[in-house]
Amino acid sequence: MIHRNRLVTPLAAILAGSAFATTVAADEVNLYSARHYDSDEKLYQAFTEQTGIKVNLLEGDSDQLIERIQREGVASPADVMITVDAGRLWRAEQEGVFQNIESDVLNERLPEAMRHPEGKWFGFSQRVRAIFYNPENVDPNEITSYEDLTDPRWEGEVCIRSSNNIYNQSLLASMIEHHGEEGAEEWAQGIVNNMARDPEGGDTDQIRAVAAGECDLAVANHYYYVRLLESEDDADRETAEKVGILFPNQDGRGIHVNVGGAGVVEGAPNRENAILLLEFLASEEAQELFAAGNYEFPAVEGAKMSETLESWGELKKDEINISILGENNPEAIRIFDRVGWR
Repeated sequence: MIHRNRLVTPLAAILAGSAFATTVAADEVNLYSARHYDSDEKLYQAFTEQTGIKVNLLEGDSDQLIERIQREGVASPADVMITVDAGRLWRAEQEGVFQNIESDVLNERLPEAMRHPEGKWFGFSQRVRAIFYNPENVDPNEITSYEDLTDPRWEGEVCIRSSNNIYNQSLLASMIEHHGEEGAEEWAQGIVNNMARDPEGGDTDQIRAVAAGECDLAVANHYYYVRLLESEDDADRETAEKVGILFPNQDGRGIHVNVGGAGVVEGAPNRENAILLLEFLASEEAQELFAAGNYEFPAVEGAKMSETLESWGELKKDEINISILGENNPEAIRIFDRVGWR
């Protein structure tokens, strides 16, 4: 059985006492999770069934969990922290949340790009940042890269989220790695010049804006589109059917990749169980559950994906180490500020 203890508000995170007794238990692991997908529960249930180790689950957003772990200090019961986006994993790393671990299983199962160089955290699912277009106004052959979005011909046609969004910060962080700071700033300025509106809403809102004719191009993570496509709501499916999806930079470095990832917490009272949980997340069974639950790409090559993702064929993905996205995050934020990307 999975024991759940949700963090609902920042105040709750600050005031609530420790969720678990700080004990070393042979049959428990304490997981702090910033992933809020019901499908993840199947992962933890499968782990318990396979190992007999009970997963005690506490949920909150990344900043809440980082703050809580710091506040709990050496008495923290946290064994594992899991979250989404390399930028958030990097923030946790910078705050001393994670410890280095060595695991032959993780080194063998996960590509090098999905592993922190010092073993502080690991990527277990992949999300790609795609381009969406209005097929009535855009020939998909005209957009083959993220860089093409800055062409003046698309002035007033690009919808994209705020610079406060970690997904966009990581995308720009990848631009810094590939083009240098000056080139990345030129790209960001080009996007600002071509915006159809001030940034607003989430990824799904950008896709809806294309469908509604507010802009001809948008940037969003792929799974938001698949959720609409696979929705039981007719209106959602109609929205998805009105837009096309592009996978940029296939002739070059590959599409930008981000992760859902986790690491073992510094001072974890159930360290061995924590490592076992991470190793399980890289297993064939867990990788398929990741892919099925939120339409994410598995991190392990060859793991089964959803039919929709399979239908897209083999995508060329950017192979820079995910940790670089975090390292370049501060400069990405400064660039956003300089170009006026709200």
